Amino acid sequence: MPLRLVNVNFKARDEWALGRFWAQALGWGISSEGPGVTNVEPEGVAWPDPSAICVDVVVVPDPETVKYRVHMDLATTSEAHKAELVARLQDLGATHADVGQGDVPWTVMADPEGNVFCVLEPRELYRDTGPVAAIVVDCADPRAMARFWDEAMDWTLHEVSDDLARMRSSKGVGPYLEFIRTSGERTVVSRAHLDVAPYKGDDKAAEVARLRALGATDADVGQGDVPWTCLADPEGNDFCVLSLR
Repeated sequence: MPLRLVNVNFKARDEWALGRFWAQALGWGISSEGPGVTNVEPEGVAWPDPSAICVDVVVVPDPETVKYRVHMDLATTSEAHKAELVARLQDLGATHADVGQGDVPWTVMADPEGNVFCVLEPRELYRDTGPVAAIVVDCADPRAMARFWDEAMDWTLHEVSDDLARMRSSKGVGPYLEFIRTSGERTVVSRAHLDVAPYKGDDKAAEVARLRALGATDADVGQGDVPWTCLADPEGNDFCVLSLR
């Protein structure tokens, strides 16, 4: 059976502080599965749950901020809600960010470690996603990315064009996964990536072999001897195949 998307993973200088920011931003709980790892999940949700793609924050020694190819879009229900959320995020330590967006109806911000994210204006498409409207991946070819990820996961492909591909859990819940066409060559290792996992009872090694056959390649991000497998998709975006915890 194909895999499922379970986490957005951020690398951080201070994983607990950044995890606390995202827990307060999303209204979720915070915990730790071990040293150097902070988990941000909705209260009462048994991981993994397609209604909420969770956030894992992992400490790393390199503190530099780089251009992320993966970011989150936050949903709002009204202009008043958007204004209130932006103000609350600023109180939590977020700042406004200029990524060349120009005059747009959404607000671009950065979390306390410089990770860019967007607070969207109210959109009907995202009315039932929860606090995270979409997980967005910058790419050169949305059609090619859609082909790979549509085969890799059991999510449903809702839209695909030269500029955008949009997927969502086959259960019709939770945030969307979107691939947005952008210019610029990838020259740095991203500090945010996707985590996927097999279903209970499925063979992780067989799933990794299947991903390689689809065009994924092995990735060395300094992970060492770990129980998960680090791969890169056809555009070089790192992602991890986890074992169910």
